[in-house]
Amino acid sequence: MRTRTRELLADAAHTLVPPKGDRHGPLPPLMLGLTVVTGLVDAVSYLALGHVFVANMTGNVVFLGFALAGAQGLSAPASASALAAFLAGAAAGGRFGTGRPAHRGRLLAATTALQALLVAGALGVALAAHDRVGAAAQYPLIVLLGLAMGLQNAVVRRLGVPDLTTTVLTMTLTGLAADSAAAAPRPGRRILSVLAMFLGALVGAALLRTGIPLALGVTLALLVTAAVVLWRLSASASTPHWAAQ
Repeated sequence: MRTRTRELLADAAHTLVPPKGDRHGPLPPLMLGLTVVTGLVDAVSYLALGHVFVANMTGNVVFLGFALAGAQGLSAPASASALAAFLAGAAAGGRFGTGRPAHRGRLLAATTALQALLVAGALGVALAAHDRVGAAAQYPLIVLLGLAMGLQNAVVRRLGVPDLTTTVLTMTLTGLAADSAAAAPRPGRRILSVLAMFLGALVGAALLRTGIPLALGVTLALLVTAAVVLWRLSASASTPHWAAQ
């Protein structure tokens, strides 16, 4: 038991502060930050935009089915809009990643900068609507945030950092439970991923008590910080060991 605890803590520490020469370099802690962003954004979409997800497409597809069956409190057009925006963002992310040099840090930095622009647009919509979410503000917010999360999901998928999808936790939780009787790989990273999503959702729900602009402002600040850090780290050497696909 003590050995497993030490392994878990060591893995968590290596995820938060990657050792020199780590295959993925600084990507794991930065992707944990993007996982927090996912929790924040889905808190805004679910709690303030009519019970719809813009990052968790599994839940969104289920909500769409519920809404079409006549369930109260759900909107089929809102769920369909979120799904379409997410797919459009994912398609753009796939093409964006393919057309850029095989430098993972610069790719994620550029993606995060684009996300920041989309979230800045959503923040502008929320401010213009004076934090009142009518149809005129609801759908632009859903589309902008859905595009941002689809873009993130596609590029993170291409980066291929194990157990850090930033948007989906089902397989992460399954791995934690299914591998519990064996020497589970990366237990600390998996737990940190779950905690990051939980933290984002918790903070997002708390910030919404003040208003959507504050929650989106914090999200924007996290994205800008991640983009700047990634650009600086990527420029620190011509070909960092963690840059290759």
